[in-house]
Amino acid sequence: MEKGRILLALTGIHPGRWRELLSAEREVVLEPDGASDPSITYAVVWKQRPNLLSSLPNLRAVFSIGAGVDHIFADPTLPDVPIVKVVADNLTQYMTEYVVWRVLDHHRQGMLYRSQQQKKIWHEPPQRPAGDISVGIMGLGTLGRAAASVLLSLGFAVNGWSRSERPMKGVSTYAGEAGLVPFLNATDILVVLLPLTPQTQGVINYGVLKELRKRNGLGGSVLINAGRGKLQKDADILRALEDGTLKEASLDVFEVEPLPKTSRLWTHPKVFVTPHAAATSDPVHLVPIMLRQMAAFERGGKLENVVDRDAGY
Repeated sequence: MEKGRILLALTGIHPGRWRELLSAEREVVLEPDGASDPSITYAVVWKQRPNLLSSLPNLRAVFSIGAGVDHIFADPTLPDVPIVKVVADNLTQYMTEYVVWRVLDHHRQGMLYRSQQQKKIWHEPPQRPAGDISVGIMGLGTLGRAAASVLLSLGFAVNGWSRSERPMKGVSTYAGEAGLVPFLNATDILVVLLPLTPQTQGVINYGVLKELRKRNGLGGSVLINAGRGKLQKDADILRALEDGTLKEASLDVFEVEPLPKTSRLWTHPKVFVTPHAAATSDPVHLVPIMLRQMAAFERGGKLENVVDRDAGY
C-alpha cells in the first residue's frame, strides 16, 4: 500500500500538537480537497462533523483519539471501514488513578471531613476497613479490569458487571440483564466505566440506583461515573441524592458538556464534579500507537482494538 494523507478532524480540541506529531511520518490535513478526496487514507477524529468521511474513496480506517467511539457512530453516513479505538497504558493509568482516588475519598469520608473543616469541627467518625466495602464496576474492559486489580490490592471486595461473561480472578462477576440486579444488590460503591451504545444510554437511572446496597459500612450507597455522560440521567441522580437513595456521587461526565452553570450538580453538597478529566488523551502517547498501526496495516498486518460495529464498542 502507498502512504496516503491523514485527515485530522477534531471538534473542541486544538489540533496543533496532534498535527505536529502525526506530521513526523505522514502528511496531515485538516480538511479534504473536496468531498471525494482520493489522497486521504486514514482519518483521526474526535466528534467529526457528519458526512465528512462518507465520500472518501480510499479511506482505509478511522482512529478515535479517545477510548470512546460513540462520537464516531453519531455520524449516520459513516463509511464501512475499520474503526480503531486507541488503547494506551497512560490512558489506563489515568483512569485507574481517578477511580481509586474517588473510591478512597468516599471510603475515607472525604466529603464529611471537608464539611467539618469549613465548620471547624474536630470529630473523628468511625472508619470501616476496606474489606467491608464492596466496589462494583460496570464495564470489565481494559479500564475496568485495571481499576479492579488495584482496588483488590487495597483490600476492597470487588464486583464486576458486563454485557457478557468476563471472569476475573478475585472479582465476583455478573453478566447480562439477569445479573444486573444481583450485582447492584451486592454493591456499595458503583463505578461506571461502560461504553455508550443505544443499549446503555440512560442506564444509570433512578430504578438502577434504588437497587444499590444502602445498609453498609459507608452509611449509604455511592455513585462514581467516569464513563460517558449519556449513560446517566442527571435528574435521577439528583433525585436519588435528595431522598437518600444515594449518599454521595463523584461525576466526571454529564448528559450535557460542559456542565451548564445552571445545573444543581455544581453546588450540591453531596456531589464531587470534575470536567471530563478522568483520563485525558495525550497525543505524545497516542500518536505513536496510531502511526505504528498504520504502518503495520500497510505491510499486511491486522489493526488492533478494532470496534465491533454490532456491539458499538
